[in-house]
Amino acid sequence: MRHVLLYLALSASLAACDGDNSVRITTTSSSDDQGAGVLKVIDALQCPDNLGVLTRKGLAAAGGANCVYGGPKGADVVLHLVKLDGRSVDDVLRDFEARASADLPHTVARLAPGAGDAPPPPPPPSIEADTTSVQAPGVDIKTRGEDASVRLPGLKIETQGDNASVRIGGINIQSKDGQNVRTETSTVSVDSNDNSTRVRSRAPGAATRMTYILADDQPGDAGWRQVGFEARGPSGGPIVIAVVRSKDRRNDGIFDDAKELVTLNVGR
Repeated sequence: MRHVLLYLALSASLAACDGDNSVRITTTSSSDDQGAGVLKVIDALQCPDNLGVLTRKGLAAAGGANCVYGGPKGADVVLHLVKLDGRSVDDVLRDFEARASADLPHTVARLAPGAGDAPPPPPPPSIEADTTSVQAPGVDIKTRGEDASVRLPGLKIETQGDNASVRIGGINIQSKDGQNVRTETSTVSVDSNDNSTRVRSRAPGAATRMTYILADDQPGDAGWRQVGFEARGPSGGPIVIAVVRSKDRRNDGIFDDAKELVTLNVGR
């Protein structure tokens, strides 16, 4: 558990290198949102032949409502233009989240409340725990066995076995022995255990800017290890949504390029 928390914390605060079990989280402040600009109202998608690691498959659908891209190792991205037609944005986003989650049902089950209430017994403590101490201006890192204390500018981590407390600016992460990790801010929530991670990020304001990621070391029936979407659109719609499915748990550029497809259509 301590390793998962360290990955989450350091990735969110310091943009640490990606790894098999790491999740990169990016948030924007209200001042950043103001600088992002007004999102465009469009009536058809722009679907370039190539963007980053993505290559378009076939032609865009009639009317420019969706187009399909392929990526490394069999990954795919489907770009949708969704008109609200009287529906609320929340209803539309819930539908897309449910569709993405259906590809990894075992992950959703693992992350359900109470799923980690019966952990295996902890191993016996070692006779002599390894210790580490690093001190420098603004840096104080101490570890002893499975316990750790990390203090950096804007970042504080305290762990004792599988119990942990992490503070990164306005983000607060709390974990107790045998339970999933729960992280929340006004715009970001993260659920994680040793093998599974779910991230929801939604910027405040009338416009829609949302990211949903569900990842697992154990693939689903179709081989997917990471699924989710990037949704963005002006108040009142339409919304551009890039649905992503990857068989690689690592960040291989697919989500980044899917976001660029959305940006190309409606802006940041």
